[in-house]
Amino acid sequence: MGRPFYEWLGDGHVYSCRLCHVPISKKDELLSKAFHARSGKAYLFHHAANVCLGPKEERMMTTGMHVVSDIFCVSCCNPLGWRYDMAYEKQQKYKEGKYILERAAVLRVCHGDDDSSLPCDSESEDY
Repeated sequence: MGRPFYEWLGDGHVYSCRLCHVPISKKDELLSKAFHARSGKAYLFHHAANVCLGPKEERMMTTGMHVVSDIFCVSCCNPLGWRYDMAYEKQQKYKEGKYILERAAVLRVCHGDDDSSLPCDSESEDY
């Protein structure tokens, strides 16, 4: 089967899968912390790496009907959130192609220049 390939997101603050710590998105890609999911708080990201997509499906959200694809960690298949594929309402079009990561599924990790990775302060407002 071979060794899996993971996209390296560089040093600094990175959001990783809570279970296997594979990097998912950089803090710089964070667009909003004002989202909610089934598990509680969720974040909107411009880009996500090291994820695989589920099938597209129509889903009624609090902001209206959207076509979404659930996203899973490419390493451990942990459900992480979803990607907005299409929004029916004009004021929701900005979400198209963006990713929702559920806070309960990710962990913010601080990668250093010395190849160390430490969990960041989870109580911080910058989580």
